Amino acid sequence: MAKYTKLFVLDTNVLMHDPTSLFRFEEHDIYLPMATLEELDNNKKGMSEVARNARQASRFLDEIVSRAMTDIDEGITLATHGSKTATGRLFLQTNAIEESLPASLPGLKADNQILGVTLHLRKKFEHRSVILVSKDINMRIKARAIGVEAEDYFNDKVLEDTDLLYTGVRELPQDFWESHGGEIESWKDAGHTFYRIRGPLCASLHTNEFVYQETSQPFYARVREQDDRSVVLETVKDYTHQKNSVWGISARNREQNFALNLLMDPDIDFVTLLGQAGTGKTLLTLASALMQTIELKIYSEIIMTRVTIPVGEDIGFLPGTEEEKMGPWMGALEDNLDVLNKSDEEGGDWGRIATHDLIRSRIKVKSLNFMRGRTFLSKFLIIDEVQNLTPKQMKTLITRAGPGTKVVCLGNISQIDTPYLTEGSSGLTYVVDRFKGWPHGGHVTLQRGERSRLADYATERL
Repeated sequence: MAKYTKLFVLDTNVLMHDPTSLFRFEEHDIYLPMATLEELDNNKKGMSEVARNARQASRFLDEIVSRAMTDIDEGITLATHGSKTATGRLFLQTNAIEESLPASLPGLKADNQILGVTLHLRKKFEHRSVILVSKDINMRIKARAIGVEAEDYFNDKVLEDTDLLYTGVRELPQDFWESHGGEIESWKDAGHTFYRIRGPLCASLHTNEFVYQETSQPFYARVREQDDRSVVLETVKDYTHQKNSVWGISARNREQNFALNLLMDPDIDFVTLLGQAGTGKTLLTLASALMQTIELKIYSEIIMTRVTIPVGEDIGFLPGTEEEKMGPWMGALEDNLDVLNKSDEEGGDWGRIATHDLIRSRIKVKSLNFMRGRTFLSKFLIIDEVQNLTPKQMKTLITRAGPGTKVVCLGNISQIDTPYLTEGSSGLTYVVDRFKGWPHGGHVTLQRGERSRLADYATERL
């Protein structure tokens, strides 16, 4: 073993979170204790995401070990397995290791066996950095308590600091027009005003990013084209005005106005809306979906799904069809439909009931469990609570979209319920970061709650 490279001991949850983690440690070596392999074996049954990952990790290990050119004790080089970045070696525990742990840590527990192996390796390779890698916070605390270096698995993190996450909205500096108005071009098309500007800010803007200036004459625009030297800005449609209301709903603030501009644009295929509870994510999305499905007939139907916690597990032995089983998870849908239905006061009670039946006939509620292998054509697909999905699950869902389908993802990264997912590694963070600047995708982070003064005060104070 080379002295200058590190030796990483992997906990089982790292492999079950990301099976490709075997190839993510570059020139450093990896050590798998027998307890890790045992736990991997115990978790491979079932159709959950964890079970799939456990099976995939086992397949990778089988491929690596079966093609080994050297004795396992000497370590199996990872470079020969199609990974250009991983040049270290994989070591498997081949002998029983009896390491004396503190009496407070019972030796039969798998976590403590892994700690014992790490402690043994640390003493065996005194001149080498031996580090335990685990997604389990308590495991890392226990490791440090007995003098073992421990780290989280960072490779899945899109961003170290979620404050740096792309918001889709940017305030222009006060001197923007002085510094960028030198060679300005302006024209009108289909009721929108366009400006082609040049200046130092152009290189940092993204296509479909919203820009604004709050002055005596507020300026709200969207970046339509962008290169390092120039950008084309298009003024946005004002959805705060009642005449532009969408299914009776008007935007109540700047960010909601920007969100409706994305949701109502048929040229935008993918929208992500991020925000705290009560910022209007679901209401705005449903209103624009109904408008474009029932009135404008751009889409044939609305499909709504949300992550049922636990994610990807069986949705249980609730009676009824798939839609009826999803009913308990879909309270948010019914609450928002009540609001949207109240906006139609002209027809009285009979008219409202007829409208509600029409709306429900065009909205299908689906479970995420049955999404694999499907293709949606000309559908408006709404995925709620996406902060609880992994990047891999996000890819599975978004690739369901066929021609003419619009996908809208809604979430709040401060409400993650899935084990081992953090704000930095959530599938929502992943897609926001990867899709920024794509001409047919857009993102807005909604800032202000619009539920009620009670909800706003509670969000601020509690």
